[in-house]
Formats: sequence, C-alpha cells, structure tokens
Amino acid sequence: MSELVQYIESQKDLFVPALTDNSIMWDKEKNFAYQMIMANDYLHGIAKKNNQSLQDALVNIATIGISLNPVLKHAYLIPRKGKVCLDVGYMGLLHIAQSSGVILWGQSKLVYGNDNYVNKGIDKSPLHEFKAFSDRGPIVGCYCTVKTVDGDFLTEEMSISDVYAIRSRSESYKKKSGPWATDEGEMIRKTVVKRAYKYWPKCERLGTAIQMLNDNGEGIEKDITPDLISPEQIDILLPLLCDDKGMYTEKGSKICRAYKFSNLDEVTIDQFDDVLEMAQ
Repeated sequence: MSELVQYIESQKDLFVPALTDNSIMWDKEKNFAYQMIMANDYLHGIAKKNNQSLQDALVNIATIGISLNPVLKHAYLIPRKGKVCLDVGYMGLLHIAQSSGVILWGQSKLVYGNDNYVNKGIDKSPLHEFKAFSDRGPIVGCYCTVKTVDGDFLTEEMSISDVYAIRSRSESYKKKSGPWATDEGEMIRKTVVKRAYKYWPKCERLGTAIQMLNDNGEGIEKDITPDLISPEQIDILLPLLCDDKGMYTEKGSKICRAYKFSNLDEVTIDQFDDVLEMAQ
C-alpha cells in the first residue's frame, strides 16, 4: 500500500464526523479521491508535498456534503496555489440547494448572440429559444432560474461583461491558467449561480461551498450596498402589502419573494416604483 493510500485511509476519523449528507459514503469517496489524484501527475505531486491541503479537501467533501463521483460532475480535486483544493461545479451547487430542500429544481444556461432570450417578468421562467445545431454567435450573457418550494420562479441574469469583471479578480485567470482558461463555459454558469443563491432561502452547506470557492481564488463578486427606501416610502407600502397585524398578505408575500426582500426596509430605491405598481 502506497504512502498516499495510507494517508487517505487515515482521514476516515475526520471525514465521518463531519458528514452533513448521509448519502456520501467514505469508502466510495476515498476511492474517487485516489483515482483523481493518480490521474493527474501535477496534483499527485502536490498531494504528496502538501498533505494538510489534501486533508482539508477531504474534510470539505464531508462538511459540504458533495460527492467526487465523476459521473455526477458535481465536484473535483484540483491543484491550486500549491494546494489540493475541492472544486464544486455549478451542477454541484444546484444539487446542494436541491438536496437541502432550498429549491425544487434549477438550471444555469448560457445565452448567445443569435438566441431569442426574453425575460417574461416577475415570477415567470424566461423564454430561451435557439437552434441547437447552428451558429449561435458569441456568448452575450447567462442566467440561472430556480423553482422554489413555494412554487415561485426566481431568475438571475448577468451580461457577459459582468461575468468577465468577476473573472478578472481570479488569481488563476490573471496567470492564464485554471478553470477560467480551460472550462470557461462552466465557470460562467457557476458565476451566475453564485450570485443567484444570495436570494434563495438560506442554506449553510451552500454558503460554505461558495465561501470555499471564493477563498480558493476563482473570483469574488464585490458586494455593492444599494440605496434603500425611506421610512415615508415604507409607510406607503405597509398597508398595501401587510394586514392589520403587520403580516404579509398572500399578495404581499408573493411580491416579497419576487423582489427578493424579507422586510420592507430592505426594498431598494430602484425597486420602489415597481413594487408600488404591483401592490396597487
């Protein structure tokens, strides 16, 4: 038995207590990890030199609750900055949200210049038509649509310039290496999922996964604090969205989910006119 196999085997006592998803099995994941490492000479060399990073990556698999099964295409072990890192793909992020009960289903798609893409409005899935086997032109944007457990549709859209602005903050991209160089389409899809998740119900596993990806240097989106409505504007919306006890009405709850706020003091100035029009 090689030293690497022995080291991986020795991580069971850390892996099993950290599990957040009982469908993840140690005996399978240790084999997937070994296969990935042995298939990449560079990764193999880093794993031998930096055992701690390999340990961290294995524990992250358990903590996040994601599988290295190559058939699923949810997660991978990759070399980055002299360390073995766990990388979770966009399909893996959507899987975590779905398996945690945050969403019923979700998809992340690229939009090309020759596609017909139409935003159908609040609480509706967008229209996206294209000829799959013809020239679709350059990538112009992307979107992520999910269906919540309440039956609502939430869609987040990004132009390709917005995506590339985030890509420019990736340390590996600056060096013309890493997934932005080898798998750009997958990274574009992942970028819009990482932005969209902020408006979904909270999920600790998903938040941990995205924080780990950002810490690994794949590109961090800068948070921009928007201007919020005034107390006077809150007083205008309150009787339109809430009952006499201050609880959201059915219509108010739908508007709240559609515009992605929990409390009226979270409504932005840019949203106010639209929220008011929909509430009246």
